[in-house]
Amino acid sequence: MKIDLSGKTALVTGSTAGIGLAIAKGLAATGAEVIVNGRSQPKIDAAVAAIQKAVAGAKVRGIAADVSTASGCKALLSAQPEVDILINNAGIFEPKNFFEIPDEDWTRFFEVNVMSGVRLSRGYMQGMLKRNWGRIVFIASESALNIPKEMIQYGMTKTAQLSISRGLAELTRGTAVTVNSVLPGPTLSEGVDTFVKDLARQNGEPADEAVANFVKQHRPTSLLQRFASVDEIANMVVYVSSKEASATNGAALRVEGGIIQTIA
Repeated sequence: MKIDLSGKTALVTGSTAGIGLAIAKGLAATGAEVIVNGRSQPKIDAAVAAIQKAVAGAKVRGIAADVSTASGCKALLSAQPEVDILINNAGIFEPKNFFEIPDEDWTRFFEVNVMSGVRLSRGYMQGMLKRNWGRIVFIASESALNIPKEMIQYGMTKTAQLSISRGLAELTRGTAVTVNSVLPGPTLSEGVDTFVKDLARQNGEPADEAVANFVKQHRPTSLLQRFASVDEIANMVVYVSSKEASATNGAALRVEGGIIQTIA
């Protein structure tokens, strides 16, 4: 299958590193014009340069905007009023004992992980419906279904993303616009490496040992029995963003290595 998204414009939020950068790189390889987003202009410039180096002839540029705030989303929408593909990837996570999570953390997680996607989907989806083509993808997590006790505040936001994604898909009935969620499992990105090491410190175990054993210890039902790579996640996102994925709508697509022990 050759995925060709030439002539389409794709925005990937939180795409200066990790899964977001891998998605941006994957979409650039299909011929799409890709917009990298992050809060720091130097990081955006570095990501754009990395994509241009990896993908010959890549059409890529960056927009600095903090999508965790209403004003940041408004600024992004003003700088780029229309897109064909919206990847709601921006997100945060942090291991913390439930009894030590203050109200402010619950609000912060909801603003970053949930409201960023709500605001940008509200801003871009009507244009997609009018043009009768578009793709919206929420980067959720297996934690949406398998709530981790070490970061319940994170799991809550990922479950919310599934609800929003499915609800938005209902608004696309009879059109060529689709809305889906992708559910990664443990993925070896810069942020996850820091997360595992923080968790190791909390549990009083060596950091290197924690990284090596994380999946076996904390996600024992995994069939993959290892971290996924960011490219493995990006492959699914690129596919569901494609014209070839036209019959996939309202779905929660798992790329979590078989952690969740259900058949539906």
